[in-house]
Amino acid sequence: MSADPARVATARQLLAHLGVTLADLQAEPGLRLPTLAEYLPQVIAAAGAGARRTYGTYWNRMAAAWGERALDAIAASDIEAMQRQVAATARSRRNSRSGRHAGEHVIAAARALYNRAVADGLIDATGSPAHRVVKPRRLPTTRRALASDELAEINLAARTSGNDVVLDALLLRLHTETACRRGGALGLRLADLDTIRGLLRLTEKGATLRWQPITLDLAAHLDEHARTRGAIVPSDGLLRYRTGQAITSRRYDHLWKRIGEQVPWVAAQGVSTHWLRHTTLTWVERHFGYGIARAYAGHTDSTGPATTTYIKADLQAVAAALAAMTGQPHPLAAADRVTGP
Repeated sequence: MSADPARVATARQLLAHLGVTLADLQAEPGLRLPTLAEYLPQVIAAAGAGARRTYGTYWNRMAAAWGERALDAIAASDIEAMQRQVAATARSRRNSRSGRHAGEHVIAAARALYNRAVADGLIDATGSPAHRVVKPRRLPTTRRALASDELAEINLAARTSGNDVVLDALLLRLHTETACRRGGALGLRLADLDTIRGLLRLTEKGATLRWQPITLDLAAHLDEHARTRGAIVPSDGLLRYRTGQAITSRRYDHLWKRIGEQVPWVAAQGVSTHWLRHTTLTWVERHFGYGIARAYAGHTDSTGPATTTYIKADLQAVAAALAAMTGQPHPLAAADRVTGP
């Protein structure tokens, strides 16, 4: 039997007048909610490495601002005020959108915190202030596929400047052939390279894992690069500085900063490694269709049209696309599937 709407409305008005919430009624008598500072270590411990990297800065700011407050003493207006403050003071970067992304991350970080509080039974789902703040609409990306002459100009700048042109040229070639993300490249180990079959094992977003075809020529160069720079055991990093240390994300930052100084339009448009992913996947989609481009990208999500369930491409199809794009044969590509670029 459903409750009388009029009685429900009257009860809500009475609770509001008394300053009592539904969460207060559901809470056990005498139970005190933890403060944000008390609870945050638990949230951080339960978060994945990606979440800690993305939200850690914003969680620290929240702890500094509201650390002594109980979880139910933080208002939606507090979160929205921090969002606007962070957006207004965000550091200007090459791909900056006037602090918009930083502001989005504040809301996302707060939602991640309160999602954990709801899951732990500390508050009711309706009591989350973070979910009452509207996230700004995501702006369309400015990334695009690079033209062949633009890609050649970028590669030339990388090969003729910097303190390690061999590494930089290898990075650009790796991302162009595989369309992998930066995180996937940074996680590569010696054990992830198959020089005989021309394959690279990539671990990317959401811990997804896939074997990606690469040309035998690139496989040989990667193997030589790693071993001459100190990689010995299977767990050693594949991409390495001349000192023998595995590279970090800073190498990418320095690389694109330097290329931008050599090629002004690169800096003006905020070109980054992800543009290479757009470039390769656009080419594959135009020449081999959506299904093979989706497999080439390593996309495994189930969202989108139902037909995506039936158009999965196999490793051989991806290898055929690679062979056509590079003009180099691949051991996994069936001969009758390879066509010229």
